[in-house]
Amino acid sequence: MPNLAVLIWLLFSLAAAAAARPNLILINADDLGVMDVGFNSPRYRTPNIDKLRAAGMLFSDAYAAASNCSPSRACLMSGQYTPRHGVYTVGTSERGRSRDRPLIPARNTPFLADDHPTLPGVLQEAGYRTIHLGKWHLGEDPLRHGFEINIGGGKSGSPYGGYFAPFTGPMAAYNGPYGEGTHSGDVFADQAIRFLREAGEAPFFMNMAYYLVHTPIQAVPGLVERYEAAGDVNAAFASMVEKLDQSIGAILNELAALGLEQKTLVVFTSDNGGLANLSSQAPFRSGKGSYFEGGIRVPLVMRWPGKIAAGSTSSTPVSGIDLFPTLLEAAAVPVPDGMVLDGVSLMPLLEGSGGIPDRPLFWHFPVYLEAYQGPADGAHDAVFRTRPGSVVRMGGWKLHEYFEDGRLELYDLEADPGERTNLATVRAEKAAELHGVLNQWRRDTGAPVPGGLNPAYRPEVE
Repeated sequence: MPNLAVLIWLLFSLAAAAAARPNLILINADDLGVMDVGFNSPRYRTPNIDKLRAAGMLFSDAYAAASNCSPSRACLMSGQYTPRHGVYTVGTSERGRSRDRPLIPARNTPFLADDHPTLPGVLQEAGYRTIHLGKWHLGEDPLRHGFEINIGGGKSGSPYGGYFAPFTGPMAAYNGPYGEGTHSGDVFADQAIRFLREAGEAPFFMNMAYYLVHTPIQAVPGLVERYEAAGDVNAAFASMVEKLDQSIGAILNELAALGLEQKTLVVFTSDNGGLANLSSQAPFRSGKGSYFEGGIRVPLVMRWPGKIAAGSTSSTPVSGIDLFPTLLEAAAVPVPDGMVLDGVSLMPLLEGSGGIPDRPLFWHFPVYLEAYQGPADGAHDAVFRTRPGSVVRMGGWKLHEYFEDGRLELYDLEADPGERTNLATVRAEKAAELHGVLNQWRRDTGAPVPGGLNPAYRPEVE
């Protein structure tokens, strides 16, 4: 009889522990820059995102772990820097014209390997229900990576068939339930709400990964008109930002209506910097695809009533690689034995119980990425937004190294957030210090550094 009592007590304790674990909602916008939200720029109307910020903690120095879609998402889902999974860019590493590339770029792995450990996989093993909605871009099917439900996710980086029904690919299944002209943002909100209503008692992890505001730029009727009248922004793009906000608002309103706010940690961020040719990220330089601040700074807000102080702000530099360990700690799920995570849990900052260790943040991009708009991209040249290189931020200092010529660029982000004044010569000791840290990190992670010369390089050819 005592053994039976102990068994009952253990079962009750396990059930109580499961019930106490928070729900986790990760909202990851696409190509939404740090200056593309209302609380940072009056150009855009984002009342729901602003409300989320007012109720939680804003990380003012938050970064994506890469400056374009696939590698950033691979870092977020794996909790690892790019050299550990090999996803450096979208598609091939041989971007742009071969005659413009002095070096042979490193090999790119387009998608995350099916057996690579992921955040949803670990949470699912721990008893979480898992659902993915929207952009996956890390392989054929998110169901292979720890999700039990997939709403519209596949290998494409752009919305299937555009933003309005009828859709194609994995989104085609929603052409019947939703009428022609329905926006995908409304489909995802509706499907997320259905899941919330049917979730039951088990804790859940929702990866709400919008395609918004990725190209194609498609104006949203009923929203675009106000921006056309104002005339101070790209009206179609601005209407997409507002549609994103409306969809997020619908999900958050339902969460409140169901009484789930108090037991749900909501994270809002973006996969990389904004589209500089459509929306200036000033005071930050450049945008998506660049490793200047405009290409990797992102909005990051976390809300958990009763755990995170409303209206709070942290200026600690953080990265997308930190979300994996943060969500595990919030869920009281231990890191599996042998798993390598490059980030740290942000829970001490969120709960106000302390800080996190001072540490450098790294980016590695041993490939090429062609320009969008030439000089308007804010890059060094009109050919590439990014040439092969690595970056480290340590404290208020940031060092770029470019592999074609070994050039170092050192910036004091506090005095020069636009990264216009290179101090590598003036502050040679600081540049050498950061360069040493960067070199050691590359050795530790096995980061490839391209050195082979491209025989097709023809700089004189126009």
